[in-house]
Amino acid sequence: MPRNSLDIRIIMGTRPEIIKFAPIIRELKNQNIYFDVIFTDQHFDYNLSKKFFEELELDNPKYHLNIGKGTQGEQTGKAIIGIDKILIKEPSNLVLVQGDTNSSLAGALAAVKLHNKIGHIEAGLRSYDYRMPEEYNRRIIDHISDLLFAPTEKSTKILENENVWGKIFCTGNPIIDACNQHFNYAEKKSEILSNIPFENYILVTTHRAENVDNPSVLNNLVGTFLEVPIPIVFPAHPRTINRLKQFSLYKKLINSKKILILPPIGYFDLLKLMYHCAFIITDSGGIQEEATAPIMRKFTFVIRKTTDRPESCELGFSKVVGTDKDVILTNIKEFLRNPPKLSNKSPYGDGKASQKIISIIIKELDI
Repeated sequence: MPRNSLDIRIIMGTRPEIIKFAPIIRELKNQNIYFDVIFTDQHFDYNLSKKFFEELELDNPKYHLNIGKGTQGEQTGKAIIGIDKILIKEPSNLVLVQGDTNSSLAGALAAVKLHNKIGHIEAGLRSYDYRMPEEYNRRIIDHISDLLFAPTEKSTKILENENVWGKIFCTGNPIIDACNQHFNYAEKKSEILSNIPFENYILVTTHRAENVDNPSVLNNLVGTFLEVPIPIVFPAHPRTINRLKQFSLYKKLINSKKILILPPIGYFDLLKLMYHCAFIITDSGGIQEEATAPIMRKFTFVIRKTTDRPESCELGFSKVVGTDKDVILTNIKEFLRNPPKLSNKSPYGDGKASQKIISIIIKELDI
């Protein structure tokens, strides 16, 4: 793509970031705006990174940092050093980051130290749960960004109340764009259902540290999964598998005839599983959003004490049920007795967030 006056660096390193940036990248190409992708390889497993670029038909990133495993500090530090070197060599008009990962924090910190402007997609999310490293990441990014793209009016208000100094724009979330753009492909191309032995099933995902790194909590969740009245399909994150084995819980799941554990799956497979499931149990923020897409409309039980997607709860798409087995099972039984009618409208936008974001960038940078 030929260079023009706009020159953007996109920083990402995880599966959700690839999905949410895909519509942004397509819009940048539509507008003939030059950009490079710096991929930190925070998700270093092939199925959690490279497969998604191929499946979503995105070009391979220009830069791979290969930061891989490590503590929170190690990952962030390695990414800052790598991004800093690239931005010194190739400065840009704008560094775009998304969400609250270590990669996003590293990108924002490297950019601000070099006086590069920062755009933060999915700004203003708050869980107020300080056990989550993501809560610190997103707050820091918001307070050093120049352009803040908030997905909802609630997140917009949060940013205003915190007196961030950057400009705030309510745009919706590109994940709804992604669902709209990819769902038909998923239905046609994914063959995941041929591997599912259940006609009716619950989709389960869990990967957050406060759930899977705590043996008591993970044991409680496994007990819950074994007792739910409907079979479970469980695409398991490598971190989760490792902890299940470490805490001697893995065999309990694989020995159950009602539970199917899958290795990490592609985005098309995930969309298809979501669409055909009875409901969802998850600690993923992205899945809470995807489940509200008008094309999807699935109810989600959030196995966390708090959520940074309260709009989904307020509109009746999800409910925070914590990690206590009895509480989760009671809520599931009530849901099965009296399933709620879900809205036809997503709280995360109309599927045009990527167009709005790029239009704002063009106008605000005025180059």
